[in-house]
Amino acid sequence: MRWSVLGLYLMQKLTYSTDTATVIFHVFKSLMYLCSITGAILADSWLGKYKTILYLSMVYCFGSTLIALGAIPPLNLPATSITILGLLFIAIGWGGMQPCVMAFGGDQFKLPEQAQQLAKFFSLLYFATNVSALISSTVVPILRKDVHCFGDTSCFSLAFGLPAVLMILSIFIFACGRTIYTIRKPSTNMIVLVFKCIGNALSVRAKERTISPRSHWLDYAEPKYGKNIVSDIKSLLKILVLYIPLPVYWALFEQQGSSWTFQATRMDGKVGAYTIKPDQMQVINPLLVLAFIPVFESCIYPVLAQIGIRRPLQKLSLGGLLAGAAFVLSGFVEIALDRTNAILPAAHESQLRVFNGLPCDYRFHTNVPNLASFSVPSRGAFESLHIDVMTNTTFQFRAETSEIACVRENMTELSGTLYLNPAGAVSYFMSRKGGKINLVEYADTAAKNRNGLPTIRLLANVKTAQEISLRHRKNGDTVYNILLNQYDQLAVIEGEYGVFVGEREIETVKLSPGGVYTLLLEGVLENEFVSIVLWRTYGKGYHTPECSDF
Repeated sequence: MRWSVLGLYLMQKLTYSTDTATVIFHVFKSLMYLCSITGAILADSWLGKYKTILYLSMVYCFGSTLIALGAIPPLNLPATSITILGLLFIAIGWGGMQPCVMAFGGDQFKLPEQAQQLAKFFSLLYFATNVSALISSTVVPILRKDVHCFGDTSCFSLAFGLPAVLMILSIFIFACGRTIYTIRKPSTNMIVLVFKCIGNALSVRAKERTISPRSHWLDYAEPKYGKNIVSDIKSLLKILVLYIPLPVYWALFEQQGSSWTFQATRMDGKVGAYTIKPDQMQVINPLLVLAFIPVFESCIYPVLAQIGIRRPLQKLSLGGLLAGAAFVLSGFVEIALDRTNAILPAAHESQLRVFNGLPCDYRFHTNVPNLASFSVPSRGAFESLHIDVMTNTTFQFRAETSEIACVRENMTELSGTLYLNPAGAVSYFMSRKGGKINLVEYADTAAKNRNGLPTIRLLANVKTAQEISLRHRKNGDTVYNILLNQYDQLAVIEGEYGVFVGEREIETVKLSPGGVYTLLLEGVLENEFVSIVLWRTYGKGYHTPECSDF
């Protein structure tokens, strides 16, 4: 399972906010790493590596199955509770068996006779780990996004279920090799031994510090644990200094599965003709690892040696600096993304939009503060994003036109009430009904869809009720039927769509990820349409037409 899919599932399906989903994701990852310590102690002291891997793999598989079942809508299971429980089992299972896998593999070799084969084994294991990460980072997001199941535009249940099935298969294969493994009996756990030795040294030192001083405080544990163990622990404590920056590094590295993935949902992902899915961001890491193994050895390390960077610690330091630079770049990307965000109303502001589906320009006169008059062009729109409103307030308006097209149909004037509320957005649609001007009010928002999908709203000014649908160009099975007189936003998958009235295609529109669109359709006769205009809300600007008269 790729954990970036988990972050999207928490946010898109369980409706957690981005911040809450990030917290849950990182608490889960932290618990996994903490369980690694428990798993190591369990394997070395009680069960042994083989049984620990086998039993905890089953726990991991059970947790994956729980999440997959919770993601199936027809089952009507409490998805949130089941997901949290499943994550707990996964953290215990995956974290507990992880430190045992490489150690168990090392147990299969006799040293020093098979030292060369052991080195090859670890290289192959590292290679296989990154290949599997590369495949899962590529395939699982495709299963989530491109496969539609249970009437939804995504299929998280398949993205979670397939890894669970493969895990069951791997457990079966692992168990079948029981008779050919070298299985060592559990002995004293080194982690426990280290803490016992340190505890003994501190205890004895407190009693004998004045009567039997020693050069190092750990030397007080020599009578019980021996000189070799004490010497090894001294070396360990010196090395631990190098681990001080690691929490910072890993705190940043793990953002790939949360913050970076959530950031990717706000981008279109276009790279040439291919669209990178948000949860495929993590594919870059294993891909570069595999690609750079030969490049580093043949090119980069020799160049670094020329400038004095030869020792492993120097290379680690340089890598840490580059990782920091990557997050600086991510910060600049976030700043650029902020510019694309729609302007949302503040706590004491309201937003007003007026869409005109009639063939004439109209001049509005209102008592709205700082908005005494404004014009709305034919088949166009007007918006005001910052109207000071402290409470729910009503305002009066009068709209008029002198254009011949509307004079002939006696649609020259309209008056009524505008309703504005703080921290809200209201839109009005001018259309024709019964030979008169009809003004329809609906709650509006320019905010991007939390799933990164484009959203579209139809405003139709037609003489007769007809079925209007959007049909995806590449996926002909993807059809969205839009009902007249219903002005709700519809979330759709991105791509090119044919706009159909009945079985007649009248236009093609392109909907990009995260776009907020209003489709304005005007018809004069039953099968005759004057215009279709697609308006997209941009971050800091006005609605601009993407399609015009046809």
